Amino acid sequence: METISIRAPSVAPSGTKTRRSMRTRLPAAIALLPTALVVLVVYIGCMLWTVRLSFTSSTLLPKLDWVGLAQYNRLFVNDRFVTSAENIVIFGILFISGCLIIGFLLAVFIDQNVRGEGLFRTVFLYPYSMSFVVTGVAWQWFLNPGLGLQKLVRDLGFESFTFDWLVNQKMAIYTIVIAGLWHGSGLTMAIMLAGLRGIDKDLWKAAKVDGIPTWRVYTSVVIPLLRPMIVTAVVLLATGVVKLYDLVVAMTLGGPGIATEVPAKFVMDHLFERNNIALGTAAATMMLITVVIVLAPWVYARYIRQEGRRA
Repeated sequence: METISIRAPSVAPSGTKTRRSMRTRLPAAIALLPTALVVLVVYIGCMLWTVRLSFTSSTLLPKLDWVGLAQYNRLFVNDRFVTSAENIVIFGILFISGCLIIGFLLAVFIDQNVRGEGLFRTVFLYPYSMSFVVTGVAWQWFLNPGLGLQKLVRDLGFESFTFDWLVNQKMAIYTIVIAGLWHGSGLTMAIMLAGLRGIDKDLWKAAKVDGIPTWRVYTSVVIPLLRPMIVTAVVLLATGVVKLYDLVVAMTLGGPGIATEVPAKFVMDHLFERNNIALGTAAATMMLITVVIVLAPWVYARYIRQEGRRA
């Protein structure tokens, strides 16, 4: 009989695998080194420098003295900063909730396989392609009582019509919200639409067979399935809320008075116009803390908790 010999596959030593892995990763690490240095020096370094200056008495030029929490004490009794904090809370709540609702409804509309779907997607997403400056200028013209909506309606014969929110101290912040909704709802629509297109069509067939109302399917099944998309949209919108600046400057310059003042404008004015670096960096540090508070739950849920489950 002929003898058949079977050889076991050779297994490379673990040390050899490690060296091969290092040789493979080394070019990528070298290519990423400049970016890592930029992140460490420019971003993290500047953030730490900003926080350090907030504990000094710097005015026109930076100082390295130490005054503790004096600038923060001044900050929280400053009427302008308090007003800016109130405005950003109002804007944030209305902007995020409004974008989620409008974006979801637009996504549901497009998901019905309507004719001209590509055109509708382009029209709804187009405002997001423009900068906040362009958006602000356009809405400033449209809401100006002497040029826009109010004048148009009065020219049509309704002379008693009034829409002067842009120059009304109590209502001016809501004009910023309107412009923000017009600008940001398209982004939410695109995110929600991607989630809706990922839902299994058999789910809808089963719901129809069981006679479940469409609204109940959306509220009890679809929206829970869209939770990752909703969280992503909230994080993107929330970071935009914290750094809100150019839309306000383009529409109202923070006015009338300080009715539409926001923290980012407070920081820029104190750094470059009022020559008060310490107070401006204190406000910037509070903005940084706000961003960290917003991003921390998302980072934990997206990376840390998922890595823990995999392990």
